[in-house]
Amino acid sequence: MTSIAEYHERSKHSPASVRASRHTLDWAIQPLPFKIYEDAPALPLPRDLGASARPALSALAAPGGGEVATPDLRHLARLLHLSAGITRRRTYPGGQVMDFRAAACTGALYHIDVYVACGALPGLAAGVYQFGPHDGALHQLRRGDFRAVLAEASGGEPAVAAAPALLVCASTFWRNAWKYQARTYRHCFWDAGTLLANLLAVAAADGVPARVVVGFADAAVNALLGLDGAREVALSLVALGRGAPPPPAPAVPTLRLATRPLSAREVDYPLIRAAHAATSLADATAVRAWRTRLAALAPRPAAAGMGEPVPLPAPAPAPARPIDEVIRRRGSARRFARAPIAFDALAAMLRAASGGIPFDDGSDGMALVEPHLIVHAVTDLPPGTYAFDRRAPALTPLSRGDLRAVAGHLDLGQALAAEAAVNVYCLADLPRLLDAGDRSYRAAALAAAIAGGKLYLATYALGLGATGLTFFDDDVIELFSPHAAGKAVMFLVAAGPPAPRL
Repeated sequence: MTSIAEYHERSKHSPASVRASRHTLDWAIQPLPFKIYEDAPALPLPRDLGASARPALSALAAPGGGEVATPDLRHLARLLHLSAGITRRRTYPGGQVMDFRAAACTGALYHIDVYVACGALPGLAAGVYQFGPHDGALHQLRRGDFRAVLAEASGGEPAVAAAPALLVCASTFWRNAWKYQARTYRHCFWDAGTLLANLLAVAAADGVPARVVVGFADAAVNALLGLDGAREVALSLVALGRGAPPPPAPAVPTLRLATRPLSAREVDYPLIRAAHAATSLADATAVRAWRTRLAALAPRPAAAGMGEPVPLPAPAPAPARPIDEVIRRRGSARRFARAPIAFDALAAMLRAASGGIPFDDGSDGMALVEPHLIVHAVTDLPPGTYAFDRRAPALTPLSRGDLRAVAGHLDLGQALAAEAAVNVYCLADLPRLLDAGDRSYRAAALAAAIAGGKLYLATYALGLGATGLTFFDDDVIELFSPHAAGKAVMFLVAAGPPAPRL
């Protein structure tokens, strides 16, 4: 059986692996970017979503609490649309139409689906639903209150047991593997994480308590949603609101709902299935045991830097752009202007990204993430590499010098990382985390992507641009070593002033 450490090693990019790749896109079997149920009853969601006035940077840094105990249908509509819905449509020369969604996604392939399991809510009957971005509707898969299934599957996680509504993020592997092959399992958490960064920020702005839960018995959740567990799987839960424990669930018969074929044929990548099997948990007992082991891990002391830490400047007055506006205007920078950003702006981005991620059983997902930076052009901050200590908060210098050419190499030889003002790598101490079990890989990957997604949005809140990039794994670690020795790169965001469009 493949361990997740073996998967991570085998899915790394290196100059040699990129040169050796012979993969080409077969456009004849390009998959649909939607999961479309043929006959499931559809409940159109409200289109008048209103708007939150809460500034984006404040919402992004919020720790996940709120005063709305029971979300209603409008709350759900806002959360779903501003995290997984279509926010922009572009028509290209030749008539091709491309729908872009609220959250960044690798290759704009949109393989993450969101499901809802709820008790009776204002405006919505108890049931299990799938959110369809293509029609802006909830598609009913089951009638009745099945929250107890998720509460049991989560090992009795308190937020899940008390949530009036629960969301589940799931991936259909083929919709991403068509382009990215076996590396798709990494992208599952990258793309679920950026989606969840949006969702957590909107929940904070709307006052809806939200907590991401990574520990659950996989087969039970997949069965509830009708996912086969081999080509389509649940990745994470999100508990919304707070209330009383749910009643016992009714029987869970097998779902047999037809969906539209994704493409004429699919290509199987066994390494993806092996990685998912390695990180799966069998039952509630295994979930609780993993959570206990993860909580008991002692942090390893960080290696010293090359100089005194540089404190982040005190928070400066920030733009009041509300989170809704920032999500709607977010894109992915195609070029950067090679111009500097203010240290105040970088500090605001880091504070927004590291304010806390509400994870299983009251834990903070940011404890799993170690941001490292390549600074090219930040006023009052010498170019070089840094490690970010969010507790201080301060940047620890690791090396000095102009690293634009190096950063461009690390980004698979592309120009974006060299042109940006700063590159932020989210690292994780995988050897330590995997001592608690392979499930920790999902937690670290998801936390890193949520932090990266928050940083992504924060740059747009500041009037800058950002893009997510891939990388040569081992070369990145070598650059940041000895501080990063033995660790793993989980996510990368490049940020800076965007270049004017020609």
